[in-house]
Amino acid sequence: MSSSNSKEPARPQHRTHTDTTDQQQSVQRRSKSAEEIADAYADVADKLARWRQLDRLFAGRYRRRQFEHATGRVLDVACGTGRNFGYLSSASEVIGIDISNETLAHARGELDRLELDGTVQQMDAQALDFPDDSFDTVISSFSTCTFPDPISALHEMERVCTPGGEILLLEHRRSDATPLAWLQDWRANSHYEKNGCRLNHDPLETVEQAGIPVENASTAFFGLVTTIEATPR
Repeated sequence: MSSSNSKEPARPQHRTHTDTTDQQQSVQRRSKSAEEIADAYADVADKLARWRQLDRLFAGRYRRRQFEHATGRVLDVACGTGRNFGYLSSASEVIGIDISNETLAHARGELDRLELDGTVQQMDAQALDFPDDSFDTVISSFSTCTFPDPISALHEMERVCTPGGEILLLEHRRSDATPLAWLQDWRANSHYEKNGCRLNHDPLETVEQAGIPVENASTAFFGLVTTIEATPR
């Protein structure tokens, strides 16, 4: 895995101003509502649960590296079917929230299977129903691409994280490899309309726009995978 300092994050080297503007306009044409995102995931919840082994094969190593040291009371935002739960052995308690009740049904089963101390709740990541400073660690994976307003969701993660706590993100992004980036750009609109996921977004840029201090960021797998460690202000 290649690492980059938060002040000098890895960026694609062949992106022009026009390319960036076109991508931003493509994403901003229409943002799905939280209800539409919930409906999209309700339709695929069972399929996502069946892909657990495939996810472990391709994303498991990144989930482990990013989340295995998450400690204390841990909040998993947009937890989906509970893919991160198996890597939270250092947590004292795990709370998972998601907009989709259908995915949460599988997440509850995952908590039981792993015998973790925790619960899951249906909740909008952009309006977390928790007091300030409620969690020692806040984690989320492959989620900023789906939030209707990712800045608001990140501010909520920051709000509920204790001073001195950690916000740990595992995200996908526009690849550094030109052929893959072209493919992502080509599929971006249709993929978002079908799945509510922005294929070619830049999660590190989103975190920086939210004003949350980034302690470390790294990319891997042709730049498709990004890990971000941030701290609340």
